[in-house]
Amino acid sequence: MTETIADLPTHRTPGHPFDPPAELTRIAATAPLTPLAFPDGTEGWLATSYATVRQVLSDPRFSSRTELMRPLEPGYEGVAAPPAQPGDFLGMDAPAHTRYRKLLSGKFTPRRMRLLTERIELVAAEHLDAMQRQGGPVDLVTAFAQPIPAVVICELLGVPYADRANFQADAAKVTGVDTTLEGQYEAFEALSSYVRELITAKRAAPTDDVLSDLTTSDLSDDELAGMGGLLLAAGLDTTANMIALGTFALLQHPDRWSDLCADPDRFDPAIEELLRYLTIVSNLFRVALEDVELEGQQVKAGANVLLGLAAANRDPAKFDDPDSFDIRRNAVGHVAFGHGAHLCLGHHLARVEMRVAFSALTARFPGLRLAVPAAEVPLREGTDIYGVRALPVTW
Repeated sequence: MTETIADLPTHRTPGHPFDPPAELTRIAATAPLTPLAFPDGTEGWLATSYATVRQVLSDPRFSSRTELMRPLEPGYEGVAAPPAQPGDFLGMDAPAHTRYRKLLSGKFTPRRMRLLTERIELVAAEHLDAMQRQGGPVDLVTAFAQPIPAVVICELLGVPYADRANFQADAAKVTGVDTTLEGQYEAFEALSSYVRELITAKRAAPTDDVLSDLTTSDLSDDELAGMGGLLLAAGLDTTANMIALGTFALLQHPDRWSDLCADPDRFDPAIEELLRYLTIVSNLFRVALEDVELEGQQVKAGANVLLGLAAANRDPAKFDDPDSFDIRRNAVGHVAFGHGAHLCLGHHLARVEMRVAFSALTARFPGLRLAVPAAEVPLREGTDIYGVRALPVTW
């Protein structure tokens, strides 16, 4: 009989900031699907194998609806999550999810994202210039990693860049940085309220941006506000953490850093490997809408299934020597962006931003190094999006 675990392992082994929790790795090696007891006494499941995670993500019998999900955090027993707000399509199933996603998908194509490359290169160069003028040490998070996606998402949505500080703070709260569940909802409301004001301005005087385009659709102001708030939150924090944590990982593997400095053609496979190796969004939730046979287990209707993306991306059945960081690896097929109908809408944009950021950083500062011992780099543990709170570097 497979053991039932009562607590999701989240504590990472000191000195191993890029690896999933050791206890999670042990559980994953035991079974692909493990019973998981929730604080309210209900039984759910933890999926850790690559094949199982992909199967659930592509199966419409598993729902993304937020109101069906149970909190894993003790103290929230009996607290029902509200349904996803209008426009927040991550917490919806078809047909609502399909309707929203169809309106956006044409605005995030590989071609349109590549057209942004020149602008992203200018933004990267401006911030590297500022770093060079200041001299080290600097915090790479605030000096470089955060500004790049902030500028890009501002321009995509037509947000005045002067407003970025406020919504960046709210976006950080939405993704769980030192924030209660109630605080996350409040921050999302603040983002939506800000976007609602922006929508009113766009309807009156459209500009060349995604929000202005969407005002010509059949979406209501509430739907536009929810969608815009979601895009702001998602577009800022995830890419910023991949740039910062990715730089930390590369600096801890100087031979990989040197390889990238010497050969820019290695950036594309290196980015896929960073996405796989780090998997900053470690888990996703799904809920069984009916009884489902999965890995020889009966998953009952209503059961919550936690999908361990970080564990799946370290599955030796899919990736040879999965705990090694190999920028020559063919890591295509990883689940860092999810899979199936809810595959991250911005995955093309994130790849473009990362490629520009790492290319510019290695070209400008080939001698970049940590300004503090690696053990002193503050990590973002216990949050929805893993990363570093700061990355002091010099050169």
